[in-house]
Amino acid sequence: MTKLTFGSYPHLLGFEQLVRLLELTAKSCNEGYPPFNIEQTSDHSYRITLAVAGFSEADLSITVEDRQLVIRGRQTDDSDGRIFLHRGIAARQFQRTFVLAEGVEVGEALMENGLLHVDLSRSVPESVVQTINIRKG
Repeated sequence: MTKLTFGSYPHLLGFEQLVRLLELTAKSCNEGYPPFNIEQTSDHSYRITLAVAGFSEADLSITVEDRQLVIRGRQTDDSDGRIFLHRGIAARQFQRTFVLAEGVEVGEALMENGLLHVDLSRSVPESVVQTINIRKG
């Protein structure tokens, strides 16, 4: 049996980047930490909420790289001179990646009660009809 790809459909032109984004998204879905929610806050806006208890604003970075929202957290180990009888809270780092569709823009980020909220909005493109003139050859 032949595996169908976007290239197998002659009416879908220029979707090579979509295949790359789907493969990239499949890799990032296997990450388990930190847990997160994605909610739709209106017809054209979303909010990603990550549980980042123990991280300060200085420990976190949010960037947009090649249509990907990348949220990184890096805690420093401040256990110098401390003696732990039990250590269940470890200093750890993470990277969460979300692929953004064309027209989705990152708004503000808010830290509240150990939760990092990142707001996104999607612009609605205008419907465009273009007429192509036919020349005589």
